[in-house]
Amino acid sequence: MTSESRDRGEPAGPKRNPRLDEDLSFSVKPGGPPLYQPVTDKPVKYLTVVDDEGSVIGYAWGNDEDDAAGFVVRKAGGPPAFNKSGRWSRRLRDAKANGLLPSEALAELMRYPGDDVSRALPGSLAEAPNVAVIKALADKN
Repeated sequence: MTSESRDRGEPAGPKRNPRLDEDLSFSVKPGGPPLYQPVTDKPVKYLTVVDDEGSVIGYAWGNDEDDAAGFVVRKAGGPPAFNKSGRWSRRLRDAKANGLLPSEALAELMRYPGDDVSRALPGSLAEAPNVAVIKALADKN
């Protein structure tokens, strides 16, 4: 500390950046990526997704009428299923960004050969009366 800074009553040490004392302000910006609607009460098509060992990790579903689609993680799969499900949610977001209807997105997911982590179960495309049925299926042990 110099005698000059001591005379001004400044604390010893590095100078403090005044920007660090400002309040942060956040504002909502419109826009963002296009997304499918997250819910529908209408009939849905769905497919089963399995991991590299063949265990079910969840279900991708869609409904064209409400432009709704999503992925439901199988709870019994625990954290590993949750972690592996992210890539399927991302594929649905990409499908929406490419202008695909939910049924087209599901067809594309069925054609996807999978990777070293997960894949769509061949022949698993089915219909359900609504998303609640898919969620109940995912809640089973």
